Amino acid sequence: MHRPLDAIDREILTELVRDGRLPNNVLAERLGIAASTCLLRTQNLMKRGVIRGFRADVDHSLVGADLQAIVSVRVRPGARGSLLDLGQRLAHEPGVLNVYFVAGAFDFLVHVAASDTEGLRNFVTQTLSARPETESTQTSLVFEHIPGAGIAL
Repeated sequence: MHRPLDAIDREILTELVRDGRLPNNVLAERLGIAASTCLLRTQNLMKRGVIRGFRADVDHSLVGADLQAIVSVRVRPGARGSLLDLGQRLAHEPGVLNVYFVAGAFDFLVHVAASDTEGLRNFVTQTLSARPETESTQTSLVFEHIPGAGIAL
């Protein structure tokens, strides 16, 4: 059973979404609580699985991946029994940033970074379309990513 988040838990999450490397003493000061309390609450959020981890926010263009796209993937009706397995496999492909299992006309949205259009084409044709489970794909280029606020209301 999930215990609801209180106002302090939400403030901790808001600050850590903005900066996951924020030192505990600075976080505690911003929230107006004792550092020990802040640390216990943050650790509790991690134990409960509310905080799943901390990641680096990479500028992909600075590491040679100037092109990003969202590829919508429709899975063949006969392969629907293995949707979650397929999603896990896609998430581990080189260049894949995120995989979303969605409802609607497509089954997955795959956010991918590529070095150029040839790299993107190869990903779509060789990694996605070549899979026997894939019925169709549709690719949308990402012009800019604007991060959201980070936590649910």
